[in-house]
Amino acid sequence: MKKVITCRVFLILAIVAALLGAVVYRTYPHFLSETHSSLESKSSRLLLSNEDQRFALVSPDKSVRLPQDFAIHPEYQHEWWHVFANVRDAKGEEYGVQWNYFRVANDDRQDTGWHNSQLFISHVVISNTQQSWKDQRIARGGIGQADMTQQPFRLWIDNWQWRSLGSGPLPSQLMIETDNFGASLQLVANGPYVLPGENGYQSRDDHSSLASYSIYAPFISVKGKLQLDPYSDAVSVVGEAWVSKVWGSGLLGEGQQGWDWFVLHLDNSRTLTVIRHRYRNQRPYLYGTLAMREGRTVVLSDSEINISSQSASTIGGDKVLPLQWNISVPSQNIHITTKALNPNLWLPFALPYWEGPIHATGTHEARGFMQLTGY
Repeated sequence: MKKVITCRVFLILAIVAALLGAVVYRTYPHFLSETHSSLESKSSRLLLSNEDQRFALVSPDKSVRLPQDFAIHPEYQHEWWHVFANVRDAKGEEYGVQWNYFRVANDDRQDTGWHNSQLFISHVVISNTQQSWKDQRIARGGIGQADMTQQPFRLWIDNWQWRSLGSGPLPSQLMIETDNFGASLQLVANGPYVLPGENGYQSRDDHSSLASYSIYAPFISVKGKLQLDPYSDAVSVVGEAWVSKVWGSGLLGEGQQGWDWFVLHLDNSRTLTVIRHRYRNQRPYLYGTLAMREGRTVVLSDSEINISSQSASTIGGDKVLPLQWNISVPSQNIHITTKALNPNLWLPFALPYWEGPIHATGTHEARGFMQLTGY
C-alpha cells in the first residue's frame, strides 16, 4: 500500500510539473533528462487536450454563476484563484502583493485521505522597486492541509488563508505568514464582478476547442499591513486590488509556448485586461476586456488590440524578458506603454515565471500587473 501511495504522489507531482511547466519543457528540451521527457509524454495528453474526456469539457452552453463559481469544481482538471494588489505606504512607497492559489487533479476520482487526487500549490510575492519577498507552499488534498469551503468562503494552505464571512470572496481578508515576512489585507469590492468573453466562457486559441471559464473582480479597495522583517514594525498600506478565478480542463493548446497577461487600472472607473497566448509556428491568440465600474463590459477581439514588446531586459545574468510593452486599443482611445516597477521578479518557484507590478504612461497613467510565462 505504501508503494501505491508513493507512486500516486509521484504521478500527481509529475502532472503538476507538466501543467505549470509544459511550456518550459517544450521550449527548452536541452535542459531535460530522459526521465523528464518520459514524465511529460505520460501527462501531456491529459493536460493539453483532454482527449479521453476524463474531466468535464468547457462549453459556452454552461452559465457561470456568481458567487457560487468561486468554489472548487472537482469535475474539471484545474483551477486558479489570483489576488494582486498595488498598494503604497504613508511615505508613498509602492508595493505589489500577489497571491496565486492553484488546484490540479491527476484523475477525476474524488477519494478522501491519501487517495485524494488533488494537489494544491500557492505562491506569495511582495515587492517594491528594490526588493522582493516570496514563498511557495505545496500540499496534498484530502488530508486537511489545503482545501476550500464555500459557506463561509475560505481557501487555505497550511497557515495561509483567504476568507470571508459570506459565500463569495468579497469582502474578505487575505492572511499570509512565513518565517521571514507576512501580509494581512482587507479586500472590499468597489464595483461589480465581470464575466469576460462570452459570459465567462473564453476560447484560448482559434484552431481547437481549448477554453476556460473566468471571473474577474477588477474594482477592489485594499488596506492592511505588510510585515517585511520579523524584527521591524509592520508597514500600513492602502491601494487597489484585482481578483480573478479561472478553471477548466486542459491548460495548454497544442504547440503553445506561453502567455503574456496584462491588467491595468486605467483610472477610477475602468480596467483593461489583455491576454496574448503564444504558439509555435502560428500567430498569437489575443483577446481582452475593458470593464467599467458602473457594470458595462467591452469584449475586445484580436483585431481591436495592438500589442508589441518595446525592449528586452536581461535579469539574473542570463534571462532575457520583454518587460516593456506598447498596448493600444484605438477604438477606445487607449495608447499606453508599460514598464515594470521592479524588473527582477523572475520567480524561482517549482517552475518559474515572471509576475509583478507595472506602470503605464501615454493616454492614461495606469497601474496594474503583468505575468509572463514560457520565456
